[in-house]
Amino acid sequence: MERYENVYQYPYGVVSDVPFEMKGCWRQQYFHNDNPIVLELGCGKGEYTVGLAKLYPDVNFIGVDIKGARMWTGATQALNEGLKNVAFLRTSIEIIDRFFAEDEVQEIWLTFSDPQMKNPRKRLTSTYFMERYRRFLVDGGLIHLKTDSNFLFTYTSYMVDENKLPLLFRTTDLYNREVKGEGSEVREEGLDDETQRILSIQTYYESMWIERGLNIKYQKFRLPRTATLAEPDVEIEMDDYRSYHRDKRSPKETAK
Repeated sequence: MERYENVYQYPYGVVSDVPFEMKGCWRQQYFHNDNPIVLELGCGKGEYTVGLAKLYPDVNFIGVDIKGARMWTGATQALNEGLKNVAFLRTSIEIIDRFFAEDEVQEIWLTFSDPQMKNPRKRLTSTYFMERYRRFLVDGGLIHLKTDSNFLFTYTSYMVDENKLPLLFRTTDLYNREVKGEGSEVREEGLDDETQRILSIQTYYESMWIERGLNIKYQKFRLPRTATLAEPDVEIEMDDYRSYHRDKRSPKETAK
């Protein structure tokens, strides 16, 4: 990928202070437009990033992951299909705020992130990460979480409720379409057409989990820039499995 024009590689550690010259200039220097920017953090093979880019040619999408071998798939597909509204950034999400300036990003997607059941700080919806997102996400910018993990979904729900973040959608079974919207109303008719269109994109592993009978969970909320964020002090039942057909590694039944 060193030769790929749509890939930027900065696989440095948290302690490294390597400047990124395009910070604040993604639209001018790479996309050459004024369209909104959407990040997929932990993009894996980039299937969601590429899928969204096809659906929305007037939006810029950037997939972020530390594993270049996975990212190669999506980056190659984007080049082969001539998708000019797609870029990939290979780096650690712990330092994501070094690559984007204030108000440079409108939305963040978290698709099937590792739930990090034993380490709250590493969860991508923890206060540790949410404070970083605030540094470059527009005030009230959108965060989407799509996951097979009941633990991560429950933890994020407590985060949203504890901090009174504006909730737009929440469902524990996406493809059965029972959705909680603002005011906790239940709308049995499901998601609006545009949202359902977006959520219809399925990654390789998502298809595999659906085949295993796992419910796919989804929620969308806004992240205001004001107010101090607090971690929920709640014990949550741990998932009884791990992704990729592995059993869970901890004998613990609950975690905060």
